[in-house]
Amino acid sequence: MGSGDIELESNKVYDVDAGDLEVPDTAHQISSDSWFQVAFILTTGINSAYVLGYSGTVMVPLGWTGGVVGLVLATILSLYANSLIAMLHEYGGIRHIRYRDLAGYVYGKKAYSLTWTLQYINLFMINTGYIILAGSALKATYVLFRDDGHMKLPYCIVIAGLVCTMFAICIPHLSALGIWLGFSTVFSLAYIVIAIVLSIKDGLQSPARDYSVAGDGVSKICTTIGASANLVFAYNTGMLPEIQATIRQPVVRNMMKALYFQFTVGVLPMYLVTFIGYWAYGSSTAVYLLSSVNGPVWVKALANITAFLQSVIALHIFASPMYEFLDTKYGIKGSALNVKNLSFRIVVRGGYLAFNTFVSAFLPFLGDFMSLTGAISTFPLTFILANHMYLVAKKNKLTSLQKSWHWLNICFFGIMSLAATIAAVRLIVVDSKTYHVFADL
Repeated sequence: MGSGDIELESNKVYDVDAGDLEVPDTAHQISSDSWFQVAFILTTGINSAYVLGYSGTVMVPLGWTGGVVGLVLATILSLYANSLIAMLHEYGGIRHIRYRDLAGYVYGKKAYSLTWTLQYINLFMINTGYIILAGSALKATYVLFRDDGHMKLPYCIVIAGLVCTMFAICIPHLSALGIWLGFSTVFSLAYIVIAIVLSIKDGLQSPARDYSVAGDGVSKICTTIGASANLVFAYNTGMLPEIQATIRQPVVRNMMKALYFQFTVGVLPMYLVTFIGYWAYGSSTAVYLLSSVNGPVWVKALANITAFLQSVIALHIFASPMYEFLDTKYGIKGSALNVKNLSFRIVVRGGYLAFNTFVSAFLPFLGDFMSLTGAISTFPLTFILANHMYLVAKKNKLTSLQKSWHWLNICFFGIMSLAATIAAVRLIVVDSKTYHVFADL
């Protein structure tokens, strides 16, 4: 074992195709998916309905120069950091199919628990955000046809949570998404293309827009730092080993193919909708871009419906580590239609998503909390831990210059994480004057 010498969540099994690598026991499938399917899982995360908000949450606080440079730089840094984690997947003769297993192997039991806590917080907040997005899309669709005030956002969030639960019960594990990833891609392209086309139409007909960054002094600095946390949040899953666990051998080579696809082809739609949305509306860009565009009712309805459906699929990806943990802990294996297995998913996944749905309805203004999540969990998981674990694992093979480079990354992102946390807390305190629970936004 490594320096931590902790016991994995497993009985020992071996991956014969990978040269007798030890693999932790899991109730879910591993080594079953092509790199192309995994690439689409990663791309689904980048081009989810969250992408409709980046022109408001990234470009507006940073402006043209900061926004464009920030997005491109975040792409490069995220590809680099994710590559480090991918290359440690088979470290020490063990396939580390969970992020916490890898951290525990490198550092020990305390790091295992801390990593699992940070990852859980990160994924829970992402899932909560997806339910809010889905609920908001439902309400936006309703308002297009009947703006009578009867269908409030909390009601739409409950409906969205129920649909997400039904989907979670029907899809037993991440690899079972299969054709649903194709549907997700179609849904993503639908609302992205509609948003782009309508934004271009509005932009060509609009007078000069204001692209100046609002605020001054401390307020402007905090807003800029908070936007950097949103940049990190946009690109990173916080569950790369769990996704890599599903890929076929050779695991590292295939994962690198998937990552290159994600950060080259996959980011292009996100770039386009973000930049064009900001160009069309400037600093008046709404947080949710589809609420800014003008166009035929049926077209906007189609965009919102596809955003709702894609959010349901994307949530399942980010909830899968919790599903895998529970299924493995309670021995839920075999046929997905087995009465015991089906009953377990109904009760346990239903309960988990019911709590997610309650939080979503209770705190539908989750944007500020997303910045805090990016600061306290996404920064450490993606950049700080990735660089330090690689440094520890490869310390005897790295030159002094390479070691210095990793330490520079660790220190820089450590400072950024602290600064982003302070900025996010300040933003929450300032905005708390306008918050009220179960708000109909």
